[in-house]
Amino acid sequence: MTGAEALRDAIARLRAAGIADAPRDARVLLAHALGIGADRLTLHLGDAVAEDSAARFDEAITARAARRPVAQITGRRLFWGREFRVTQDTLDPRPETEILLSEALSAPFFTCLDLGTGTGCILLSCLADRPVATGLGVDISDAALAVAADNAARLGLASRARFLRSDWFSAVTMRFDLILSNPPYIAADEMAGLSPDVRDWEPHLALTPGGDGLDPYRAIARGAPARLMSGGRLLVEIGPSQGQAVAALFAQAGLSQVRILQDLDGRDRVVAAVKPADAESCGTA
Repeated sequence: MTGAEALRDAIARLRAAGIADAPRDARVLLAHALGIGADRLTLHLGDAVAEDSAARFDEAITARAARRPVAQITGRRLFWGREFRVTQDTLDPRPETEILLSEALSAPFFTCLDLGTGTGCILLSCLADRPVATGLGVDISDAALAVAADNAARLGLASRARFLRSDWFSAVTMRFDLILSNPPYIAADEMAGLSPDVRDWEPHLALTPGGDGLDPYRAIARGAPARLMSGGRLLVEIGPSQGQAVAALFAQAGLSQVRILQDLDGRDRVVAAVKPADAESCGTA
């Protein structure tokens, strides 16, 4: 069987399973099974597929038909131009989170904290684009922290990135120029409506805090002022209906310059705030 024939059959299987973008997913998974970059797949579609590659491809298509995310099957995801290792213990990095990255990199910083770091994609992308910065990523999942540390090593950032088990700020003692988070924010009653690719395969701990979905923002609002330097920035990703509520929490915590930023589809996606200068600091940290 040639690559083209294998691809045609796989697309039919995925379409029958209700996969929305069957051709794209099948191409990515065939390239993965062949051990080549997806951008080189076309060059090999006329070649016969070796038996071991065919077996890997069949296994991958079976997993995708069962709605396992492509990133979990391949074990990697491209985010902010870099490849990150992904497992079933981590949230799959999403394009919308790049709005958070863009805003983070819009102003200088030297120290940053990533709350609920998961794969480490937010923290490590910040550090990769700011060669003099250092950062700390915290999570309550030891398995996620291991993935983040591995990604730091793979990207050559282990000397500037540190990871720590912490329930939000509980084990954090330093102050930072920049605090970032993409916390779990899906309300409990919204979980049933999620795509099975997300609901059945991604860690619920990283998806929902239960209740109204706002508890992580309440914890962040309570703890951030004490962990931000004067003039330091706080940026969080939000669900599209949570902007006003999160902005109010940050304002009530004494943060200033609170803004709601939209994603490319015009939906509320990030809330940004700044810690006012401490009166006793005379403008210093």
